[in-house]
Amino acid sequence: MVDEPELVSTLVYVGPIGQNRTALQMSKTLMSAARTTVHRGARHAATPDVHAPRHRARELPRDLPPNAGRAAAGIAIVLVAQLMLILDATVVNVALTHIHEALHFGPAGLSWVLNAYTLAFGGLLLLGGRLGDVFGRRRTFEIGLAVFTLASLAGGLAQGPAWLVAARGLQGVGAALAAPGVLALLTTSAPDNAARNRALALFGAVTSGGMSLGLLLGGAVTDLGSWRWTLFINIPIGIAVLSLTRRVLDETPLRPGRFDLVGALAATLGSVSLVWALIEAPGHGWGSARTLGGLTLGALLLAVLALTETRVPHPMIQPVLLRSRQRLSGLAIIALVVGAQMSMFFLAVQYLEGQLGLGPFTTGLAFLPLTLGIFTMSRVTPRLLGRLGRTPMFLIGTTGLAISFAWLSQVSAGDTYLSGALGPMLLNGVSAGFVFMPATSSVLSGVAPEHAGSASGLLQTFQQLGGAIGLAVIVSVYAAGAQPGRFLPGAEHAFETSALFALTALAVAVLGVARRRRPAKERTPGPEQQPDLIEAA
Repeated sequence: MVDEPELVSTLVYVGPIGQNRTALQMSKTLMSAARTTVHRGARHAATPDVHAPRHRARELPRDLPPNAGRAAAGIAIVLVAQLMLILDATVVNVALTHIHEALHFGPAGLSWVLNAYTLAFGGLLLLGGRLGDVFGRRRTFEIGLAVFTLASLAGGLAQGPAWLVAARGLQGVGAALAAPGVLALLTTSAPDNAARNRALALFGAVTSGGMSLGLLLGGAVTDLGSWRWTLFINIPIGIAVLSLTRRVLDETPLRPGRFDLVGALAATLGSVSLVWALIEAPGHGWGSARTLGGLTLGALLLAVLALTETRVPHPMIQPVLLRSRQRLSGLAIIALVVGAQMSMFFLAVQYLEGQLGLGPFTTGLAFLPLTLGIFTMSRVTPRLLGRLGRTPMFLIGTTGLAISFAWLSQVSAGDTYLSGALGPMLLNGVSAGFVFMPATSSVLSGVAPEHAGSASGLLQTFQQLGGAIGLAVIVSVYAAGAQPGRFLPGAEHAFETSALFALTALAVAVLGVARRRRPAKERTPGPEQQPDLIEAA
């Protein structure tokens, strides 16, 4: 068992150029949150029912479970790994200008520093989730994290464009193997349902807030040192997580049976084709042969996947996972909300840097209200979920997101950060916090232990596809309304498009999640009706 001071001290060192203090604070925050998650879960489990007989109340446990410290360490380790994977999606963004100057990228080639990671990550998530179910989630998580860490080293040492793009693609492969295991291992490390719900809230906060933290960290690293440290920073964190994983996380049982090779190829190539077509759509047009061909090929391959999964004994994706109306609604809401949020990381960055003239580090600081809003909500959403239920939280969150985007669409040339951006960013962060945890719970509730990795991969695939679709649509709308040398004309309609995405998520919540309750005598209990996550193997 790893004691907490050792865990924190192992995670703090992240490089020589001044970012140690930030990493120390983040490690302490995640350790404290994980410890609170386990402790609160234990107290919740130990709270006696006031209506129960006294002799029963005395028999209930009043101490923390014997593995509480190890569970807290396991949750913290997994959250740190998730933060590293999410940070990498945005930490390189603010360094693109410096990368272009250092490695002499062509105008079209520079975008592939981002696209190579997105393509590999989004395309291989389903495969990564299933590999974890079959061969062990901890083992797959470790392999993926090792690949990601080595690819970060290779990218930081890159001497040319092709080298860096290949390293970024390899990072995406490693992330796709590790990410589904993060969510599956998170549920196995929590000692009870209450702790699991709080861990899911922290997972949502790390996932959504980590993107804006990536802008802050990327700006700091680029300003204080070199663009290469946006990649090197992953190395000590990856080594620390790998060195502690086996000490605080147990391996899951191996699942017998043949691996679904046809399903794996169809899922991987179909996802890659869709993501590639969406990445290329803004530049080549939605009606171009390249875009339509990629979308058509992706749809055909996913149709092959759907047909295959009903005919093999050990399918890549269990068809039962897609028969739940609650789960499908949760997946749609996640995709729509992540797609809407892309305007914050594409348009808002341009507004802050281009319109207001902020530097990379200051732009990262400007995103702190959004990040703090998300992390603050992660501490209260588990309780709100128990009191309000999923549907009211979806309604509040998606409505708030739509208002925040509509608010940003009204910014004018005379606005400052305080008058134009601060309010909608804070509202956006709080509103996103209302959505992500209940949506994740909707997808993962009632999943059989042997399919937890597949369900996690499915959830994160929808996140990636939603982000790719949202970014492609928003960039296209922005380009259609843009005027040379002016940011605001195109941004107005693009932010309104994000508001439309959020309102569509609101409609899905109303139509799909708010189901009419049947009389109790007509209900047949089943795993899909369980309100909390079951114990995952």
